[in-house]
Amino acid sequence: MSETEKVLAGSVALVTGATRGIGKGIALELGAAGATVYFTGRSTTEDPKRPGTVGATAAEIEANGGKAVPMRCDHHVDTEVSEVFERIQKDEGRLDILVNNATAEMGSMVGKRFWELPIELWDDLIGVGLRSHYVASLHAAPMMISQRSGIIVNVSSHGSREYLMGVAYGVGKAGVEKLTTDMAKELREHDVAVMSIWPGLVIGENRLVEAVEEPDGRTTLHGLDLSYAETPHFPGRGVVALAADPQRMQRTGGSFWGAELATDYGFTDVDGTIPDARKLHEQLKRSAPDYWKDVVGT
Repeated sequence: MSETEKVLAGSVALVTGATRGIGKGIALELGAAGATVYFTGRSTTEDPKRPGTVGATAAEIEANGGKAVPMRCDHHVDTEVSEVFERIQKDEGRLDILVNNATAEMGSMVGKRFWELPIELWDDLIGVGLRSHYVASLHAAPMMISQRSGIIVNVSSHGSREYLMGVAYGVGKAGVEKLTTDMAKELREHDVAVMSIWPGLVIGENRLVEAVEEPDGRTTLHGLDLSYAETPHFPGRGVVALAADPQRMQRTGGSFWGAELATDYGFTDVDGTIPDARKLHEQLKRSAPDYWKDVVGT
């Protein structure tokens, strides 16, 4: 990326949960766009079943010419979260972009009904996936209000409005959507924008571990053809576009599919395509393998 493309040069960003997957993709794209990227994660040593560490993410951001500040943080622990924001305030004196992405691992819930799952899964999905968004925003808001600018992006899902994955997942994402609209209302007068994005099927390192190479050359995940998937860079490019938009306050309180943002702002995924999760979801409803019919609620 050339200097003229560094549309976020001078900006300070924080991405929660960025050791792998969507969070990592967003952190990489923010760094490539010129932002100084603080990010959190819990993984500091490699696990073959859950690839990715805070150090590896930092190294990749820096290899692409970005500035990375990795911070080991468990978003279950409020004091650790507070320390992240204290560090940003001390080092930078400002925060321009907050991306709330930290969430719990959800693989164990797929294909099961809510009464078959441990209560602890609810505690993780709501206590991290929803509560951590609120706690991080609570810390970010005063910093952004004082500078009369900023953007908070919540990673959400269309599962907030229709069945997807399971009960706890849907309730958590519905809460994220309400968090988005209500924070947007209270922060509007301070010129701080709040939005949520809806990624589609995103293939990060942890999903590729579970993928299967079929005899016909296709790569599938539980029977689903991954040629329809998007890379973690795609939602990242959506976040960059929103953060760089001088008219972003017109979008505050809204929720946006990746393909919608790509069309509006003129970006693509790394292969030059625009993956459209809306079409994929409708296709799944019509002709998905049995596993995915349970997931998408056909």
